[in-house]
Amino acid sequence: MSDGRSAALSMRPKWQWIFRPVALFLLLLILISLAAWYWLFSDSDDQAWLIQRAKTGSIENHVASTGTLEPKNYVDVGAQVSGQVKAIYVEEGDVVTKGQLLAEIDASVFETKVANAEASLENKRAGLQQQLAELELQELRLKRNEGLYQHQAISEDALVESRTGVKILKAKIEASRAQIKADEASLAGDKVSLGYTSLFAPIAGTVASIAVREGQTLNATNSAPVVMKISDVSVMTLRVEVSEADIPKLEPGMDVRFATLGQPDHYRWSTLKKILPTPNVVNDVVLYQVLVDVENTDHALMEAMSTQVFFIQEAAHDVLLVPLAAVRRTPRGAFVRVPGANEEERVAVELGIVSRTHAQILSGLEEGDDVIAGSINAATGEQARTFGNTSTPRIGGRRGF
Repeated sequence: MSDGRSAALSMRPKWQWIFRPVALFLLLLILISLAAWYWLFSDSDDQAWLIQRAKTGSIENHVASTGTLEPKNYVDVGAQVSGQVKAIYVEEGDVVTKGQLLAEIDASVFETKVANAEASLENKRAGLQQQLAELELQELRLKRNEGLYQHQAISEDALVESRTGVKILKAKIEASRAQIKADEASLAGDKVSLGYTSLFAPIAGTVASIAVREGQTLNATNSAPVVMKISDVSVMTLRVEVSEADIPKLEPGMDVRFATLGQPDHYRWSTLKKILPTPNVVNDVVLYQVLVDVENTDHALMEAMSTQVFFIQEAAHDVLLVPLAAVRRTPRGAFVRVPGANEEERVAVELGIVSRTHAQILSGLEEGDDVIAGSINAATGEQARTFGNTSTPRIGGRRGF
């Protein structure tokens, strides 16, 4: 019996052996196509629009970086003479005026030098007066000898000797006068050195630091030791490092917005002053320094504060905005998708400023219009339709210090 079944099976056509796997393959392909069509074109039971609303807000394009604050004007007050610090009249943090006495160095040595120089100068001046008197006497003798010589009362040698004595005395007087001038200059230098024992504020500002203490001995032979630092913090300089890729986007005069790390929500405004031509190369990264002057009338900005800086390329306030995801741009123009009765509709719009997250609408929409910003899967449990839940990009307060 088994031999008869095997003979019957062996007599079946070969195409029947091929048909079964082909049929299974075609059936699987049909099922995959149906699943794909269902996933792409199924109704809103599985796929829903993400609706957001056109709102009025602010938008900008900027170059972001970080910077550090430093006083625009500061002076290291140094000692120009050696000696012991006699007194310090200010403390760190004190506000000083230009010309105010800050500290004194023991002036005993310099006072002694000035006294000796004055005494020596007086002595030489007295010697000059003596020489002048002698010159007057010699000139009278010369005049008398000239009269006597005319009457053959004295010899020619006596007359020549008298004339030579006058010339020599005049030369001595000139030498004395030159020496007195040199001593006067030396005395003036000693008085200047004496004046250096009192340190006065070269600028008005705040005492940032004091490097010495009373009783400390200073040696100003080779260099001037720094006694204290005075900073004028009424105007600060914001020093920002910007990568070489962003430098072409910057130019002097453009608006700058920044905030310190301590007050990240309090923005201040200024303008870009200059871009330094020499870069800093850090780990093969080329960074250029950008300087921004900042008014600091409230003295809230301090030295070495870190800041977040935004160089404003373009900005607009109180304009109509939509999420960038709702905008489609084509060679023929831009449009946004809006919800219709049964399906989405397209509305042509004119764009203004376009940022990374939002786009300014110049025409085509009105405030409050709904736009389709994307789609969400209802199976995830998220809310399918969300109206008026968009947020415009947050930009700091209006320009002003």
